[in-house]
Amino acid sequence: MIDLYYWPTPNGHKITLFLEEAGLEYKIHPVNIGAGDQFKPEFLAFSPNNRMPAIIDQSPADGGDPITVFESGAILQYLAEKTGKFLPTDVRAKKTVMEWLFWQMGGLGPMAGQNHHFSGYAPEKIPYAITRYVNETNRLYGVLNKRLDGRTFIAGDDYSIADMACYPWIVSHEKQQQNLNDFPNLKRWFENIQARPATIAAYKAGEGLRSGEMSEEDKKVLFGQTARSTQNT
Repeated sequence: MIDLYYWPTPNGHKITLFLEEAGLEYKIHPVNIGAGDQFKPEFLAFSPNNRMPAIIDQSPADGGDPITVFESGAILQYLAEKTGKFLPTDVRAKKTVMEWLFWQMGGLGPMAGQNHHFSGYAPEKIPYAITRYVNETNRLYGVLNKRLDGRTFIAGDDYSIADMACYPWIVSHEKQQQNLNDFPNLKRWFENIQARPATIAAYKAGEGLRSGEMSEEDKKVLFGQTARSTQNT
């Protein structure tokens, strides 16, 4: 059993994608990030960055006490190594998957996230910031489109945790002001993953948790965090 602390965001979807593909039994514990659930002491005890997703593996491979993991990239790697799925054991193939996993964690995710923020959530529309992150998102789409030229998946012929990490950040391409028709290799890859039964199940798992648009109070919780506010929780 995997206890998944989750909210239906791109980073949360990464983990349900893996769990559904691997056929692992899991239980979702909603972490309503707009309501501030990520600051609860019981959550911070194993997710100290006050961010979801996080997991508790109740049946770790070593047979010992439950293992907690936070950070979506670390969770994907942990689950892949636990199950022996979606991460090659060959040193060169594994290296490639890990490169693209870290590319998503350090590039696609943060830049698309800033795109979302300044284009959709910021109270003041700052043209420079919007242009900066829309353009950088576009550049990263181009990198991924080039990588997928002649490849079925990011690391080659096999679906991997690199694909699971990147896919959820492409789902909101329209909000990111990107046209998938400009990136034919990326579009083919995206539609391929979108049609997978496990992808459909992974996104269905989060249905009903969100309730409409983010309120102003939600935004204050999400975007007003400082070291002081975290320490005082």
